[in-house]
This record gives sequence, structure tokens and C-alpha cells, in this order.
Amino acid sequence: MLTIHISTRFKRSFKKLSPAVKQDFAQRLERFMAHPFEPTLGTHKLEGRLETCYAFCLKGGYRVLFDFQDSGNALFIDIGRHDDYAKWAR
Repeated sequence: MLTIHISTRFKRSFKKLSPAVKQDFAQRLERFMAHPFEPTLGTHKLEGRLETCYAFCLKGGYRVLFDFQDSGNALFIDIGRHDDYAKWAR
């Protein structure tokens, strides 16, 4: 099972989310920790400036931006809508 580390940026973005998105995140987090590439999560490697990062999908077009630190650790970098990728790439 993965150990999740949370960035300050992720914490700030998470606070702004609706209760429905937070609930969906909580449900998917357990699946992610057990099997990060489970097909229902839609986990994928990103391209361009974010090529070292991955994302998995939440309902409503939200994504969790993260990076694998090593085989047992992942760092959650940010959370937001798919349109936020441009902001994250800066």
C-alpha cells in the first residue's frame, strides 16, 4: 500500500472544493492507495512541463496531480479541474 504525502499547495486547493468533490476524493483515495493504476481511477502520466507527474480522475472533471517519490510513496501536488493543468505547469 502506498504512503501518501500532501503538499501545502494541495491542502490549499482541497479546502476550496465542494463537499461532493471531497467525498469522491475520499472514496477514490482508498482505491488509489491499494492499486494506483486501477482502471476506474483513470491514472495517467502527463506530458509537456508536467511530464514527471501523474494524475487520476475524480467526478466532475477534477484531477489529482501527483508524483511517485519511490515505489512506496506518492506526493499529492495539487487538486482541481482539468483546465487547471495550464496553471500547474507554471
